[in-house]
Amino acid sequence: MAERGNLLPGAFAGTAAVYARYRPPYPPALLDQLLEHAARPPGGMLLDLACGPGRLALDLAGSFQTVWAVDLEPEMIEVGRQEAERRGVGNLRWSVGRAEDLAAPAGGFDLITIGEAFHRLDQGLVARQALGWLAPGGCLALLGCRNILDGEADWQTAVAEVARRWMARAFPAGWGAACEGAAVGPGSYARVLQAAGFAQVTERDFDEPRAWTFDEIVGYLQSTSVCSRQALGDFNAFEAELRAALGDPTVAQTFHETMNWGYTVGRKLS
Repeated sequence: MAERGNLLPGAFAGTAAVYARYRPPYPPALLDQLLEHAARPPGGMLLDLACGPGRLALDLAGSFQTVWAVDLEPEMIEVGRQEAERRGVGNLRWSVGRAEDLAAPAGGFDLITIGEAFHRLDQGLVARQALGWLAPGGCLALLGCRNILDGEADWQTAVAEVARRWMARAFPAGWGAACEGAAVGPGSYARVLQAAGFAQVTERDFDEPRAWTFDEIVGYLQSTSVCSRQALGDFNAFEAELRAALGDPTVAQTFHETMNWGYTVGRKLS
């Protein structure tokens, strides 16, 4: 079966700048919890796979001596480099390529992260490779959050109704939630890690209140593979329909939700 269009290489073309600007940052408390769980030694090396514009790599860089950040899209890497320069972060090694094709040193990393991207990868292969790239005691962490289109607030339901009408036009053959053969659903990532040989596999959830402006909602959607300008075409008309669905455009509004974050982490014992 052919892969769905939103899962093909290039699906995020043109989104890097809005991705960096409008994707919510990982909660600092979640990252602190992850670092504590990973029991990272002083210094050490981090590998962030399918890193996008480096949201995880940049926020975790201060806790590591060296960070490798790898993504398939050159545009994502360039935006990440620019943000690193803006922040004055100088310990990142950026590279363009598929996670599955990375040539990395055996036993070289103390933590490997994959944020909101494991569903797009060859999960079994990447997990097995990660096990080899980790030092004994090192961890692989798969992080993510609930998509804005899957939320339960009234405003999210209204946004999802508009977005899915446009997505149906953009992807008449349908769109995919994950690459063919990928494990999805509760407990699926834990099972992949266990099958690859990871031990002490743990899943953690983290809820954080979040308030969105209309512009942030639009920016977030524009950063996705299913509602980007490239995917939808007439994005201005899409934005106008969203604005009409969310109420009086002359009144500044704030849209609230409880955002659900989480991670699955497994450890290499030896």
